[in-house]
Order: sequence, then C-alpha cells, then structure tokens
Amino acid sequence: MVPVIGSACLPIVADVDAIRVDDVSAPGRARRVAGALAAQLGFTDTRVAEVEIAVTELGTNLHRHAREGMLFVRSVRAVEEAAVEVVAVDRGPGIANVEEAMRDGQSSTGTLGVGLGAVTRLADASAVSSEVGAGTVVTARFHRRRGACAELPGELAAGITRPIEGEDVCGDGYAVCDEGGRLRLMMCDGAGHGPLAAWASQAAVRSFHDDLSGGPGDILGRIHTAMRGTRGGAVAVADLDLERRTVVFAGLGNIAACVVAGGRKQSMVSVPGIAGYQARTIRTFDYALPAGAVVVLHSDGLTERWGAEERGGLFGRDSLVIAATLLRDMGVRKDDAGVLVARPTVR
Repeated sequence: MVPVIGSACLPIVADVDAIRVDDVSAPGRARRVAGALAAQLGFTDTRVAEVEIAVTELGTNLHRHAREGMLFVRSVRAVEEAAVEVVAVDRGPGIANVEEAMRDGQSSTGTLGVGLGAVTRLADASAVSSEVGAGTVVTARFHRRRGACAELPGELAAGITRPIEGEDVCGDGYAVCDEGGRLRLMMCDGAGHGPLAAWASQAAVRSFHDDLSGGPGDILGRIHTAMRGTRGGAVAVADLDLERRTVVFAGLGNIAACVVAGGRKQSMVSVPGIAGYQARTIRTFDYALPAGAVVVLHSDGLTERWGAEERGGLFGRDSLVIAATLLRDMGVRKDDAGVLVARPTVR
C-alpha cells in the first residue's frame, strides 16, 4: 500500500487492511494480517506474538459481543523505527465504565477479563472511547521495540480510510505535513472505486509531498496538474497557522471540510470542479482557528449531516479516535470513505 500520511518530519502511516468482523473467521484473518505486517516491519518473534494476542482479543470481542465491528490494521514508519497500529470500531453495545473494564479480572462484555487490559498493556500507546448504545473505538499502537519512541510521537492529525464493500483498496487518500508552527492537510477522493481511484488519490498525495511551496491554492493547482491522466477526483488543501490561529482553505469538488470549536461546526467552502479534469477557478478562503478547535476533512463517503453539539465530548479526544468515530457514525453511504482530523495546539 502507498503511504497516505507523512512528511520529512512525520511518521508515514498507511492503511493496510479494513476487516469486517462479521463471521467467526474474521479475528483469525485480522491476526494473520497484523502478524505478517509486524514481521515485515522487523518485529521480533516475541513482539509479533504480542501483537497477534492483542488483535485476536479485539477481534474476538467484536465478533462475540459487538455490532458491525471492524478492525483496521495500519503501518507506521519513521526513519529508523516502525509500528503496527490497530483500530477496533463497533456500533454497540458500548461500555458503561471504561476504567472498570480495564482492570484485571474485569470485563464489560462477559469475556475472561483479559480484553482491554491486555491490549493496553501490550500496546505502547492506546486510547478507548465508548458510549453506551452507540459503540466503542479502541486504538492501539505497537512499536517494534517496547517503550516510548521519539520518532513515533503522538500526532496532531490522523486519518482513516475504508474501501467500499467488495474492494480491497480505497480510492480516498490523505496527507499531512507538520512544519512546526504550520500544519498542512490534504484530502482526496479519487473518482469511482478500486485500484484506478486509488491511483488517482495517490497521485495527489505524491504531488502534495513533492512541493509544498505557496499557499493551498498553489498546492491544489499543482495537484490538479499531477492528476491529469488519472480518473481525477475531488481534492481539498488546508493550511493551519498555529500561531496566528487561522485556516486557509482551498477545495475542488465535494470534499467536506469544517472547523469545530465551542460546540459549533463552521463549514469551509469548496468550488465546483474535478481535479485532473476541470478547475476553472481555484479560490482560497480564510477561517478563524479558535483555541481548542478541531479541523475535519472528509470525502462524500461520509454524510455531512452531523453537528458538533450532538457529539458530546468526542472532539476532546485523540485525532484518530475522532476520525474513527466519525467514519463509523457518518460513513453510511455505499462508497469509499475517508476522514482526516487535526487537533492543532500552540507550540
């Protein structure tokens, strides 16, 4: 899989597989995918086994106790280090007391009590978000060597993609560049589905990383040129100035984007067009970036009909938890789906 997030100063994250946990064989498939990825990334046999144990536990719990469970397996690569990242998502029943469920010998789902506690002990970084009746999101990152790693820090931004059912690859792609006081985001929805749509979005990712000079309009213009000869698609670029607390945004086509702050959602404006085919006018728009704000970009595989005020404390969570939750709750259309979330902070 082609990496979809990264820069010279960020780890590169790639969505390797999205596994629907809809039958008894799914946990085993997820274990094999995660174990093979860990071995490929140079994990020791012991560390591979630990990853497999955690993924098996997550997958088994999804199959036995959850509704519409999915496991996302991702690779995280830096210059010298690597990690396997796993995201477990379901639509219920949820966990009433997450802290209690994490204790040894306890379980919110009727398992032997080794579930979430074992996963978080084996992982180097993890997060759990759950709402009774709505569902649970668990993220877990496993470093090649146990312990904190300076090359694999927590991220200001994170994304996640899911292919349409029946396809192995997703036509949506995203990219991030962290330049210290500035965070740049790009989201692309390649036209159609499958490998050709993925090829189009990968062309956008490559162009984004190759040249970040100028503003979002300049970057989007170069992406438009780079996508000629592909199926094309919808693309949006956001430039977050973390010191001036502003967002400069340029979008072409139906990428939805917004700033969420103070329980309110302010949508950002994209102009009509198809990157790679038709871009009569590329315009940029400026928006405020209040303290504590979250910026969200997503493809039309997610419905735009959601409000910040109804999401409770979601937007105070980690970027990946927010992205996975939005994908679960708003990715209701039969389409590729991708979402990118940034929680910028003043440095």
